[in-house]
Amino acid sequence: MNIKTIGVLTSGGDAPGMNACLRAVTRSAIYEGWKVYGIYRGWEGLINGDIKEFTTESVSNIIQRGGTILKTARSEEFRTPEGRAKAYENIKKYKIDALIVIGGNGSLSGAFLLAKEHDVPVIGLPGTIDNDLYGTDSTIGYDTALNTIVECVDKIRDTASAHDRIFFVEVMGRDAGFLAQNSAIASGAEAAIIPEDKTDIDQLATFIERGIRKSKNSSIVIVSEKDGGAMHYAERVRTEYPQFGVRVSILGYLQRGGKPSAYDRILASRLGVASVEALNEGQRNIMVGVKNDQIVYVPIAKAVKIDKPIDRELINVLAILSI
Repeated sequence: MNIKTIGVLTSGGDAPGMNACLRAVTRSAIYEGWKVYGIYRGWEGLINGDIKEFTTESVSNIIQRGGTILKTARSEEFRTPEGRAKAYENIKKYKIDALIVIGGNGSLSGAFLLAKEHDVPVIGLPGTIDNDLYGTDSTIGYDTALNTIVECVDKIRDTASAHDRIFFVEVMGRDAGFLAQNSAIASGAEAAIIPEDKTDIDQLATFIERGIRKSKNSSIVIVSEKDGGAMHYAERVRTEYPQFGVRVSILGYLQRGGKPSAYDRILASRLGVASVEALNEGQRNIMVGVKNDQIVYVPIAKAVKIDKPIDRELINVLAILSI
């Protein structure tokens, strides 16, 4: 591939570290002598031509900022072949030779379809707090969100202890329990209820039987937002175990905000540089990730279609430590 011009966009839910990644992509491409176009508001911006040339100054003083200066949006139109055809017209108009897409599962799925239908070289970068993309140990934003959750749970524990209550704390993660499981371990929570641990065994009953003891006057349970989330389990406790006081805290969009951690800034910077190197090597339609602290290339089709397994040992660790 003879690359002269690239486009870069952020799509889907924002994640801390996206700006650091955008900075790395932009400056790496300019270092190679390429022209860089920033595409605003994700796929919607590519359809509508919301596109601006970026210089190295365009990404100055953003490495420490949360969110994304390119803004992001979810595009229903891009889900259609007609919408993707419109996006491709703007790729041709701006003479963009390749796209770098920073986002999660939905964003990279869209990139895969665009590449398939219009033969556009695409590189995906895993930007999501959910950490649910297959082929990478960590995604941009996950570490920051995890630390935010732990900080919140530490504060909630003060109140839980003062009032002898069970607190159900709902965290994000969609179909993946990485945030819930690891924040439970890091905050000393008594249990985590996650999608990956769905069995015939009732997770709530198991927790109540094991976790409420005379030596503990309060308990914190971290719950993934799926299947009714924390409200569902709190209601069950009120109905089935009325002897226990129960409260719910839904952390919501708190988890997406804030300055990216040092880890996320470094990860985002490494992946951004690696995406430009991948294009230089002739790579296309791959996601750049990190495995065992080494940069790896994963076919986008695999990254979005294969479920990323949670380490079952983490479930065992929490069970042992919550006695």
